[in-house]
Parts: sequence; C-alpha cells; structure tokens
Amino acid sequence: MPRLSENALSVPPSGIRRIFEMAAELDDIIALSVGEPELPVARHILDAGAQAWNDDVTHYTPNDGIALLRTAIAAKLRRDNHYLVSGDQVHVTAGGAQALHMAMSLTLAPGDEILIPDPGYATFTMAPRLLGAVPVPYPLTPDGGFEPDVEQLDRLVTPRTRVLLVNSPSNPLGVVYGPDLLRGLLAFAARHDLWVISDEVYEYFTFGARHVSLASLDADDRVFGVYSLSKTYALTGARVGYLVTPTGIANTFRAAQESIVSCVNAPAQMAAVAALEGDQSHVTAARERYRRNIEAACALLDELGIRYQRPGGAFYLWIDVSHADEGNVSAWAEKFLVEQRVAVAPGVAFGAAGEGWIRICAAGKTGPLLTALGRLPRP
Repeated sequence: MPRLSENALSVPPSGIRRIFEMAAELDDIIALSVGEPELPVARHILDAGAQAWNDDVTHYTPNDGIALLRTAIAAKLRRDNHYLVSGDQVHVTAGGAQALHMAMSLTLAPGDEILIPDPGYATFTMAPRLLGAVPVPYPLTPDGGFEPDVEQLDRLVTPRTRVLLVNSPSNPLGVVYGPDLLRGLLAFAARHDLWVISDEVYEYFTFGARHVSLASLDADDRVFGVYSLSKTYALTGARVGYLVTPTGIANTFRAAQESIVSCVNAPAQMAAVAALEGDQSHVTAARERYRRNIEAACALLDELGIRYQRPGGAFYLWIDVSHADEGNVSAWAEKFLVEQRVAVAPGVAFGAAGEGWIRICAAGKTGPLLTALGRLPRP
C-alpha cells in the first residue's frame, strides 16, 4: 500500500494519552493524568449553547468567527490582558490546540526551526513536526526555577530559527513569568528577528503571581497570542479557542482556516459569547478551588518528603519521582497505574527534561487527589 507522509510519521504519540487509554480499561482509577476541570460548566453558558441549537444557529460562520464573539474577545483582551486589538487580529479556532497549529502554520515552513520549552506541552513538539518543521527544545531546569535562560536561547539560534514559543502560566510546570523575563524574551526575539507564539491558556489561574500577556509588552508586532475557553470555563469538549495575530495577517489566516475547518461550530461560538460576557464568579470560584487543592497537596508532599515544584499558576503539580522510577518514568507510571490505580502523566511526555518527574492534575476533588499522592513512594 502507499506510504504515509514523513511529516505524519514523525509525530510522536502522546505519552499522556497512553496512560489515559490504559486507565480507561481499568477499574477504580484516580485519574490525574489529563488536564480536565471537574467543575460543571456555568448554567448561563450551557443555556446559550442550547438556545443556539434550538434556534437552528447551525450554519457557516465567517472563517475567523462570528463578529459578536470576536468583539467580546477584543473587549476581554482590553479589560483583562491590557492590550488593544482590531477585529481583524482576532480569530476563533477549534480550541487552543488549533490556535497553536494555526500560529505555527503561519510562521513555519518545512525545515524551519521553532524554539520550544522542555518540559512543555506535548503539542509544542507534535504540531511543528506535522508541518515538516523542527522543534528545538530549550531546557527548563529546577536550578533555574524552570524559567528560560536567554543566554542559552542565544546559543540555540541557527539560520533556520523562525519562532520562539513561550508558555506562561506553564503546562506542566505551573511557572508564571514576570514582566522583566518577558521583556528579556521579547528583546531576544527582536535581536534574532523571530516571531513569538505566546501560549496563555491558563491565564486566569494564577496564585499570587500576576499573569502578564506578552502582547501587552510587544512594541514590534511580532507576538501571536494563543488562548482557550477550555480550561477557564471547563469547556474542554466544546473546542473554542482563539488566536490573536499581529496586524495584516487576517486574509492569510482566513484562507488557511478555510482549508482546515472552515469555521468553528456556531452553537459553541454562541456559548463562548455568553462565557466571556456573563458572570465570572464561577471562574473566581474555580481558581480558589484549585488553589486550595494545590495548597493541600503541597502540604502532604512536604510531609512525605517528596520533592516538587510549587506552582504559581495553572492547576498542575510537577513532582520528582526519580528516587523510585529507576531512570524510566514512563514504565514507572504504567506500573504505578496498574498497581496503585492512579493515573499520572510521565514527565517525558513533556520532553526529555521531564525524565524522573510526573505531572498530576489538581483540578478535581481534594479527597481523591490526596489519596493518590499518599500512594506515591517516599524517598
């Protein structure tokens, strides 16, 4: 039979999904491997989506989203992210994952290189490979507070480097970058004439540290902002995100969008309008719940003597199990799942620098979270 494309064959399988699928075959599992908020979606959001279905709002929309939603997004960016955009800079996508894919599609050609965080979200590696581009990891280490080192980034740049990808708040690390670091990263990008893709999917979930949008500091119009409603509003299955682009890219985006999904489904877009314009108290409540979960989890890990990274944002814990995994955290996570009935994401699912670490999701109930952590092997 004919051979599949080299680009498709080069995309690595997700180590997170491997655990997720194994867990689906087992009973009595505490599932902490996938970033899935457990809180219910706010009723006014569900009602808006249901009303759209009942009113037969089921036809094509513009490639970059209905005007009502794009206007709501622009207002949210001005209010919460502290930067101004025109309507032509806002593009609705099928979740944050497609926003990432579109940003890379618009900035990378086959053979081009993109600097990605390691550890970092698995799609940061998968998406460029599907495009025939080359992901180049920049290590984030405990000694450096899991923050990028600009001098090290300078050493990774080659004539093929086109894009720097930045993720704050970080998945899987929970690190939140301050404005001085962000300005340093923008200066680095300007020095090497790079595009910057800023993944800000966890923007509303910070605990003390203030989230700063990279585009609010951008004087050169080089930042692509990636956002999602999935985590903020617990709408993971609705698949609504958005990409905020530099100026002058709208027509190119629309042509590319037409070739992939044409547009995001209309009822989900109407639900997104309600999410952005409606009462936000449920978002505040979710953030407080995640903060309490993380505080309780950190207290238990301290008691157990297990090393971890205390998160400043997102809703994950990055935990060191190198004392128990015998140098193969993927195999250890599978064994831990079978023997202890706890699903965790192995750190290498986020890059080679994740060996010896696991990521657990703290967006569920507190009791099962603490029970699962109590099953971790002590040093």
